Amino acid sequence: MQDDDNISEVKIEDQKIIDNKELNIFEALVPVVILMGLLAYNIFFANGEMFGGYSNQYILLIGGFVAFIGGLLNKVSPLVMVKEVWENLKSVFIPIMILFLVGALAGTWLISGVIPAMVYYGLQVLSPEIFLPASVIIAAVISIATGSSWTTSATVGIALVGIGTALGINPGMIAGAVISGAYFGDKMSPLSDTTNLAPAMAGTDLFTHIRHMAFTTVPTITVTLIVFGIISTTIEPTGNADISNLLASIDKTFSITLWLFLVPAAVIGLILLKTKPLVALATGVILAAVFAVIFQPEVLQSLSDSSFYAIINSILTDTAVATDNEKLNDLFSSGGMEGMLWTIFLIVCAMVFGGIMDGIGALARITKALLSIASSVFGLFTSTVMSCLGLNVIASDQYLAIVIPGKMFKQAYEDKGLAPENLSRTLEDSGTVTSVLIPWNTCGAYQSGVLGVGVGEYFFYAIFNWLSPFTTLLFAAFRIKIRMLAGKTV
Repeated sequence: MQDDDNISEVKIEDQKIIDNKELNIFEALVPVVILMGLLAYNIFFANGEMFGGYSNQYILLIGGFVAFIGGLLNKVSPLVMVKEVWENLKSVFIPIMILFLVGALAGTWLISGVIPAMVYYGLQVLSPEIFLPASVIIAAVISIATGSSWTTSATVGIALVGIGTALGINPGMIAGAVISGAYFGDKMSPLSDTTNLAPAMAGTDLFTHIRHMAFTTVPTITVTLIVFGIISTTIEPTGNADISNLLASIDKTFSITLWLFLVPAAVIGLILLKTKPLVALATGVILAAVFAVIFQPEVLQSLSDSSFYAIINSILTDTAVATDNEKLNDLFSSGGMEGMLWTIFLIVCAMVFGGIMDGIGALARITKALLSIASSVFGLFTSTVMSCLGLNVIASDQYLAIVIPGKMFKQAYEDKGLAPENLSRTLEDSGTVTSVLIPWNTCGAYQSGVLGVGVGEYFFYAIFNWLSPFTTLLFAAFRIKIRMLAGKTV
């Protein structure tokens, strides 16, 4: 879930989808082909450095320029394209502010001892043998309670990555487990915006949608837990022998106390009370700064002669707390707000590309092409899944991956006698959860930036996320739990 309270369901539902009859499917796909080709070349032949450290960003801008030229050749006004880009950029303003606050949160939670305390107690409770399944469950519980995969990653997700890394577990595995649990909770929580949006687009009610979605979601998360349980048996617990040393180093550097947990508890409590994410995260930053002064004066003194400047630096830029353990030195560092700039630039460039593609009518044209090949019930489900996946790649936004297919396919489901909850479930199974698997999608960029693990590193281990579309197609292929309209039969 993207925590943007300024994007209301009404606004999204009323969003106009631009259709351009001058544009054919081949012209609509040209920018996509060029984008994917450049990305593939950058990954496989240029080691991700084709344009230096900002390769993906520049590639997205190149794709946007190609789409812009295509729009001009098909009689689309430049003002229309610029307007759509502006609308896209406005839609990610709050998420960008959230990213800045998450950077500040990571810095202040480090110097206040919140993250070290989470690692300290977590090392004593979570062993490598249960760590990955436990991470899935913990993330799922928090996400169901808050309705937000973003908040989950920014709080317990960061802590779990820190604990698991100290235990010697692959960060990609940890991030995959956190994301799997977080997106399960996001899908099943009535507080989630995407869980409310999908049934609104399909024409069903929230709780009918959640009940119907459970048929595919519960088996998928069950398989995910089983796989992580098996993976856990293969983990070499390289961190076990060093745990006592790690605990001693943390205790020597920071003042560790259970009072520090009041900070994350306050943030989660505010989210549960439906406080705006910006307010909740800002509160977390302020409380952590106060706790740093109270509990960690020596840490602040080691960072700067002034406690005030130490706190400001932790919010804005790189901060590293030195310990006598090299492993902890790598762990107890933060980039602050500055560390989020790469991710924010990626989101901005993705919104430029997606906005131009929407402005020239390419998104609608590609979705219509997929709809036209849906001659059977299974074909309709497959077209919906492919449309959601494609829009997550092209539009770089999970909202559009729900809105556009929802509008385009709604009548087709009705024509085949399918109840609307089939569509809403498929939108979530393929639109919501796969957004985090695309590096330049707002969700993929956010999660990799917050957890400090690249999408390529956690992709395979985000089992719940890539398995969900296959599950929904499996149910469609064998007509399992496919609900029909009254008086209709499969």
